[in-house]
Amino acid sequence: MDRKRNVWKALAVLSFAFFVNCHGAEKKPLIQMAILLDTSGSMEGLINQARSQLWTIVNEFASIKKTGERPELQVALFEYGNSGLPAGEGYIRLIVPFTTDLDRVSEELFALRTNGGDEYCGWVIKDAAEKLKWSKSNGDYKVIFIAGNEPFTQGNVDYKETCKSAIGKGIMVNTIHCGDYQTGVTSGWKDGADIADGVYASIDQDKTVAYIEAPQDKSIAALGMELNKTYLAYGKAGDEGKKRQAEQEVNAATVSKESFVVRQVAKASANYTNSGWDLVDALNEKSVRMEDIKEKDLPEEMKNMNEKQRWEYIKQMTQKRQDIQKKINALNAEREKYLAKKRAESSGAEALDEALIKAIRTQVRKRQFSI
Repeated sequence: MDRKRNVWKALAVLSFAFFVNCHGAEKKPLIQMAILLDTSGSMEGLINQARSQLWTIVNEFASIKKTGERPELQVALFEYGNSGLPAGEGYIRLIVPFTTDLDRVSEELFALRTNGGDEYCGWVIKDAAEKLKWSKSNGDYKVIFIAGNEPFTQGNVDYKETCKSAIGKGIMVNTIHCGDYQTGVTSGWKDGADIADGVYASIDQDKTVAYIEAPQDKSIAALGMELNKTYLAYGKAGDEGKKRQAEQEVNAATVSKESFVVRQVAKASANYTNSGWDLVDALNEKSVRMEDIKEKDLPEEMKNMNEKQRWEYIKQMTQKRQDIQKKINALNAEREKYLAKKRAESSGAEALDEALIKAIRTQVRKRQFSI
């Protein structure tokens, strides 16, 4: 009897292994967000809002789960309406295809420059829907956010057709008109969102968001700097990745104190991952094996260590990072309560992050994500 039972157990294990090999492990839920920004001459305010509010938007995804699992966040970035871009390509440029490297997205936002031109909304939506590698799953949250101020009807690519084609692929299109609400309605912005199961919003692109200092801000900022010390640059991409991280700290601080603090909170979330250049993330995500890394590609402080010492050091840095992230998240929970009371006392036109977050909260639930 025991022999038969062991045979059946062995067959069950082999069957499961065969199933996994044939079908692959269960796919992680995915959020794909393409941001399409008008970079014509009048849009400097919009670009500044995108720069300063990127990390606030990223943090919105930190609380989103599907069947108890945190989804992977991928962000893509387009610019359109810039006279410095080729007219034959619709004055459009794909800046960053879908990536989990949020520091790269931040870097490119700070590199954007405005230049007057024609804004072809239908064309850029078509490019985003066709040129990016969108998930095939209807259960993933796939969304385009397009922001600008000229009529949605410009250009020879019909926005009605491109919006219809996008939602046909399960891609929602949210439109953000930089101007008054009714002008956006009459110039096609609301219609584009309606066609693609999206949300229409109007914002004041020149709105200056007042910084409300919370008692936790200084502690969060200090912990964020300590967090940076746990990143171990390795391989060919190591130096570039570490440099980019440092530059985006400076960029965030230059924009506003709020942006810098919120960036530190983003770094304490699962959405901030740097497995392409950081050895801690790479090993924890199993995207690389220690034995495959040549000694010359190791972080400088690990080159003279033996194998046991290297693993102990990785374990130490992993634990240190988790401890700091836990402290930041606890402080941020207190910070959000404090800010909620203060924000309730003020009102006014929406900014870019407020428009995006409202749409996100409504739409993720349609894909069975929970907040």
